[in-house]
Amino acid sequence: MKQESIFDVAVIGAGTMGMAAGAFLAKQQVKTLLIDAYDPPHNHGSHHGGTRMIRHAYGEGRQYVSLVQRAQQLWTELEEDSGYKIFEKTGVLGLGPEDSVFLHETIEAAKKYNLPLKVLSANEITEKWPEIQLPEHYIGCLETESGLVYSEKAIQAYKEIALKNGAKLVTNSPVLQIEMNDENEIKIITANEEFLAKKIIVTVGAWASKLLPNLKLPIQPVRKVVSWFEAPKDKFDIGHFPSFYVDDVNKMFYGFPNIDGAGIKLGRTDGGQPIDPDKHSQNYGAYESDEGELRDFLQTYLPEANGKLVEGRTCLMTQSSDHHFIIDFHPENDQVILACGFSGHGFKFASVMGEVLSQLAVDGKTEHDISLFALNRSF
Repeated sequence: MKQESIFDVAVIGAGTMGMAAGAFLAKQQVKTLLIDAYDPPHNHGSHHGGTRMIRHAYGEGRQYVSLVQRAQQLWTELEEDSGYKIFEKTGVLGLGPEDSVFLHETIEAAKKYNLPLKVLSANEITEKWPEIQLPEHYIGCLETESGLVYSEKAIQAYKEIALKNGAKLVTNSPVLQIEMNDENEIKIITANEEFLAKKIIVTVGAWASKLLPNLKLPIQPVRKVVSWFEAPKDKFDIGHFPSFYVDDVNKMFYGFPNIDGAGIKLGRTDGGQPIDPDKHSQNYGAYESDEGELRDFLQTYLPEANGKLVEGRTCLMTQSSDHHFIIDFHPENDQVILACGFSGHGFKFASVMGEVLSQLAVDGKTEHDISLFALNRSF
């Protein structure tokens, strides 16, 4: 293999985090390879389905707030740079019992970072949105400045930026193996080609344990579903109805308003079926719970939106054992950077993760505090 074919950085897995990292690297004129098992954006991983929520007051832990604030800035920049509509300020309404740990952390995060957040009683919520049905002991947390990111548009935008700045994109090429050669370079082996790189960023989502089996990563790929339901016009349309989540009893549901007549979108962040990612397929309806538990949710909280099923899809989520991300150098080789285990709440951070991963690859460190995501933490 000739010297000129050696890449400065190869990104294995050009999906949510990988495509963003590739764009940041290429903009710095780093010789970048992006390689993916499919052709992103696609429906084989964790980024399809049109929309992802972005919350600023963060119930998963206030340590995330500074990262999500930077992510929001970068989504705005991406929108300006690409010409795509990336962010929609729908507001986000969180609902749950008044003793909800998640909502209380959301409130405390808002206080610490002076974020706009309104705490509403059940009566105040139903006065504003009569279509919501709530127990009296529920409260709401309304973030007026947050909303949703158009996920596939975001990946397409980063893809175009990476290519425009000279990155090489290799699609439909699953990586079979990575190994070091005698020149201390990393050989990337696919079924059809081999590539050399000085450093690699591994962002393969649910396939991380398969590609790096010796690390025994504390992650579990899970099959998840998302559904769109026919709902009355106006009441649930974007511009009137917010993006939302509900901390139900031992369950967490989320949803989006009706956008362009697609229907109200609904899913569940927890639960799901453990799965070998190689066996994932678009088999929505294979389990009675695919539609059934979402119907139960609608009947309880949004009975007017419990209409005809418009569409259902499956996707992959990679759950870490403590639900926090894993972002670190390989413990035996600092030429290898790993990002995985985004646990169903990672997409909103993709923009800032592109910045983080590119900084780790180029500088060996990042300006952002990612200590929470160290691989050697106690899981």
